[in-house]
Amino acid sequence: MPDIRILLVDDHAVIRSALKMLLENQPNIEIVGEASNGNEAIQLAGVTQPDVVIMDITLPDISGIEATLRLKKLHPEVAVVALTIHEDEQYFFEMLKAGASGYVPKRAAPEDLVSAIWAAYEGDIYIYPSLSKALVADFLHRAGEEAGPSPQLEELTQREMEVLQMLASGLSNDEIAESLVISKHTVARHRENLMRKLNLHSRSELVKYAIRKGLIEP
Repeated sequence: MPDIRILLVDDHAVIRSALKMLLENQPNIEIVGEASNGNEAIQLAGVTQPDVVIMDITLPDISGIEATLRLKKLHPEVAVVALTIHEDEQYFFEMLKAGASGYVPKRAAPEDLVSAIWAAYEGDIYIYPSLSKALVADFLHRAGEEAGPSPQLEELTQREMEVLQMLASGLSNDEIAESLVISKHTVARHRENLMRKLNLHSRSELVKYAIRKGLIEP
């Protein structure tokens, strides 16, 4: 399989060097560029055409949140994984809102970052375990006392409901296909139907929707 093309964005050269050394030792991963600020990252993304951008949040010009927002507007096919010292809920939710596919604290183990890269590359979302609690708590709070079936949910078939719950629980298309004994193509079709019927546009929106409707356990 082709290598995952990675663009590193961090204002500290030492951190970029360490990340490059770590990731280049992983199979099927290639570092195609490095940026020290947000504007440089946006420019390099157009030149190097990465699959995944590893984005710090604290940058010297614009924030990683703003950089992610601009980058996703210009290159929606590029996945972004936040790698940051910040574990505040505010930063976490703002990065998801900007379009990030993953959020990993810098204190995390190397394998967590690698898992996040692969998840983002495959079109999934990776949430570091300690932060997933914040996601659940926030959307349960927003849901309030909401109860009862949603008219939109009633439009889904039983198989689409199963796929919705599995996607929201973090399973990949391959894992869902194996579990339901169907093809990956069929899973992708169910996923497209779900997004259309529920008016959702990303994996993160799907996760939030499933939590809000009580379709997956916190």
